[in-house]
Parts: sequence; C-alpha cells; structure tokens
Amino acid sequence: RGIRVGYTPDVLTDATAELSVALLLSACRRLPEAAEQVKSGGWTTWKPLWMCGYGLSDSTVGIIGLGRIGQAVARRLKPFGVRKFLYTGSGPKPEIAAEFGAEFVPLTRLAEESDFVVVTCALTPATQGMCNKDFFGRMKKTSVFVNTSRGAVVNQEDLYDALAHGQIAAAGLDVTTPEPLPTDHPLLSLKNCVILPHIGSATYATRSTMAVLAANNLLAGLRGEPMPHELKL
Repeated sequence: RGIRVGYTPDVLTDATAELSVALLLSACRRLPEAAEQVKSGGWTTWKPLWMCGYGLSDSTVGIIGLGRIGQAVARRLKPFGVRKFLYTGSGPKPEIAAEFGAEFVPLTRLAEESDFVVVTCALTPATQGMCNKDFFGRMKKTSVFVNTSRGAVVNQEDLYDALAHGQIAAAGLDVTTPEPLPTDHPLLSLKNCVILPHIGSATYATRSTMAVLAANNLLAGLRGEPMPHELKL
C-alpha cells in the first residue's frame, strides 16, 4: 500500500544487555528467593548451604545469537572471570568472536557444555521453539538459562518441566508467550524461575532516545524525506 515504516534500531542494545546480566545474576544467586526469605522470616541463623547458588567465575557461558545484544552481554560478563564463551547462530563471526575468545559451536554442544545459556537471537522460523525438551535435556543440572530475546524461542512447557524436575538449576525470563503472562501460569509457581515484564529497554535514557528517534522518523516521513531509520520494504 506504499506505507513507509520507521523503526528504532541500536538504541536499546546497552539497556537490554545490562538487564540480561541482572537477570542472570538474579537467577543464579537466587536473589528474589533470598529477598522473600528476609520478608517472610526465613532468615534465621547462619547455615552453610542456605541460599547457595552458582557463580560466574571460571564458568562457561553460551550465547545463542552473537549479534549486537549478544556481544554487549559477553562484554559485560567477561570481567566476572568467565573462563570460556561459546556461541551459536546462523554462522561463525570470527572477527567479532575474537574479542571474547568465543568459539562457534552447534546448538547441542552449547547446551551440553555451558554453565549459563543466554538467548539473544532474533525470532525466526528457524529459532521458534528452539529451546525445547531436547535442548534442556542436554543442559547440566547446575546450568542457568536466560532469555531476553523473544518468548516464542522457548517451549515454555518444556522449560517448566526442566525446572520443576531439577533438570536445570534456574531460569530468568524477560520475555514470555503470551505477554503479559497469566498470573496463574505454572512457571510463576516455581522458586527457581525469575520472570520480568519485558523491561529490557526500560531505562529513562533509552526510552527517551527511542521516542525522539520515532518522532524524527515520523516528521521526515510526513515531509517526504528519508527517515533517519527506515525499513526498506
């Protein structure tokens, strides 16, 4: 119909990467569960293994989709003492991966060897439902799964089963199917699953930049000029 489309790329990369790291740390160190123990009176005398989780130091991190956000996540995780980065996607990116010493591997190997799996890929027919029963079955029982891409990349029923039966240690999700997630959804009953309401880009600075760019796209479109960021159809 000749409708022009403007969009706002790049501006949310850093905010989403920061949120991905926050979600990973919340899940692996059981932060929401621990905070609830303080409120409910569960915090009593010191106990050696109470509220223990898993740390990033000397770990292997697998990133599904080493695009802008995946790279920004790796850049932030590297100072935590991560021993090795693995990644998978449509193809190897040796020049980009060199910064992190990351190794391109098949999805199955990434699942088997990673202590932490972070999903930052696009949702496509190839990635829809990619993280499923087979994928979680290959992960370590001590592994933590984080998704800040799109909810449909994950088979949520399979994720629930993996978490409920101790197949993996924990999960952190900023995206779900559907959104909002119904308050009676089984995933919300699990202590080892941290779910956020799709707030990856929710910093004041990022949302302001997105709004300005959207407005500039609109104004340029109304004037019949090239948009600062136009989707070429």
